[in-house]
Amino acid sequence: MRETELSSGTIAYEDTGGDGPTVVLLHGWMMDASLWDGPIADLSADHRCIAPTLPFGAHRHPMSVDADLSLPGIARLVTEFLDRLDLHEVTLVGNDTGGALVQLLMCDSAPRVARAVLVSCDAFDNFPPGLTGKTLALTGRLPPRMFGLFMQQMRLRPLRRLPFAFGWLTLRGDAATVRWTKPVMTRPEIRRDAVRMLRAATADTEILLAAAERLPRFEQPALVVWASADRVMPPAHASPSSSLTDDSSKSRTATPSSPWTNRPNSHDTSARSPTPDLPRLRAHLRVSAVSGSQGAGSGSGGR
Repeated sequence: MRETELSSGTIAYEDTGGDGPTVVLLHGWMMDASLWDGPIADLSADHRCIAPTLPFGAHRHPMSVDADLSLPGIARLVTEFLDRLDLHEVTLVGNDTGGALVQLLMCDSAPRVARAVLVSCDAFDNFPPGLTGKTLALTGRLPPRMFGLFMQQMRLRPLRRLPFAFGWLTLRGDAATVRWTKPVMTRPEIRRDAVRMLRAATADTEILLAAAERLPRFEQPALVVWASADRVMPPAHASPSSSLTDDSSKSRTATPSSPWTNRPNSHDTSARSPTPDLPRLRAHLRVSAVSGSQGAGSGSGGR
């Protein structure tokens, strides 16, 4: 795991290196970069894959006391991260609240982002997302110490698998959820960050509705992949999210055998999985490159 110093604190990240096209993958609340271990293992043969651990509650390095941990603040932190590593022509992928960050950057004309992928994520009025997100938002009102006591319940697997915890978020990977919840249960400074983040993020629950109105300004290729059995991120949001980025007549379903035409925006719904549909993600990367979005990020910036 590499690290880089940003204005708000130290960010740890996975970086496979290499000269292939750059893919940056963003996770959601109470998760870390390991969410993307599966896709990274598959894509790293011919892509440079980078997954930062964001200050969403499972991070290992506390943020500075004056860090802006609102959604726009963390989106700016992602922009700073891309700048620090001097990445170019980035495919930015977001799942869960990581997808909310991708939407904010899509609205902000991020010059280093050449393609966007939204994977079963917060959208429209679904913020905080589902029962899990709303429960977290409520617990974020507690003082950090009480928040930590509430999170102690996550030591028990039956409680981790409840709908208000990780039960509706993952079908497998309980070892990962144990790892994700450990920082807030054991480190007061991470509990402080988590509470600050939850309070700041939920201060504006209509932020993604406002973002949806601006998404048509994003003129780069975009892919929307959703889980058809998702009980936290409504599958009905998949088609609207796709159509917001382009005229629906230009949308195409991404499969290895069906290349897109025009500006390739697409959507797909598939069985619930903690990781995106890799054939469609590969197709998105390949066809986007053929469409003229070539190149890979270079430079290191980290330590």
